[in-house]
Amino acid sequence: MTASATPTASPTPTPTIPVSDSLKSIKVTGTAPAQPKIQFTAPFAIDKTRVQVLKAGTGPKATADGYVTVNYYGVDGRTGKVFDESFTKKPVTFPLGEVIAGFKTGLTGQSQGSRVLIAMPGKDGYDAAGGSQDGTIAVGDTLIFVVDIVAVSVDQPAGKTVPAPSGAPSVTGGAADKPVVTIPSTPAPTTMVAANLIEGSGIAVSKGDAVRVRYVGYSWKTGKLIDDQFATVSDGKLSSTIPGWQSGLVGKKVGSRVLLVLPPADGYPQGSNNPPVEAGDTVVYVVDLLFAYPATS
Repeated sequence: MTASATPTASPTPTPTIPVSDSLKSIKVTGTAPAQPKIQFTAPFAIDKTRVQVLKAGTGPKATADGYVTVNYYGVDGRTGKVFDESFTKKPVTFPLGEVIAGFKTGLTGQSQGSRVLIAMPGKDGYDAAGGSQDGTIAVGDTLIFVVDIVAVSVDQPAGKTVPAPSGAPSVTGGAADKPVVTIPSTPAPTTMVAANLIEGSGIAVSKGDAVRVRYVGYSWKTGKLIDDQFATVSDGKLSSTIPGWQSGLVGKKVGSRVLLVLPPADGYPQGSNNPPVEAGDTVVYVVDLLFAYPATS
């Protein structure tokens, strides 16, 4: 599926196969999320990458420069044999910019929750790499995939706007804008606040996930911006973040903008040099959740 496969031997060119301009002769059975079955008469070749939505999802749409988490089932059109699948293992996560062209073309614009059939000619598959590393896929082979789109990344929050809780800092700025936080003149709360300002429709963050986010952080004591990571997307394990992030982001959905008000115990109990936080200060974060996926150990 990646574009970095290296052949171990010179592949044998694929014999001429009649080229189809349709997916009509390919039959897919099985209901998502169960493993599909693909039936067709081999050898089969397609003229260009073609896509059929077998089940339409309702979630966010995959973007050409974004990330996806999928289950896939791949069959070689020339041999009719399965060459790879993830359904009996676990879903895989990758950036669409780093996979073979047919996968990128087939998944871009498809919605989270969809099951799609993709057939791609060799030029959009493994031809550039000289075939597959193990030699089972030859130059010119059409590849046929059924893909379940488990999750997709988003570029910015999208969804229902939710008022901030009573007594919480006010936050201004649209979904595409860097949020600006105004700290109230009241004393800092003694308990953590974790609330959606925009409620997304992506997958919910789990405790063991890694997350892609952009965010700003403010000091309650000074009211000043102390942590500005809005222009650059950050990516890392949730378990490596401060306590308030680890608990406050769990259950929130990708596509959300989340307000976190973190007393010292949930933020920086001893203070911090980076970001600059005095011991005893409460920190306020506004976090845009752009993606979540199972963290690797």
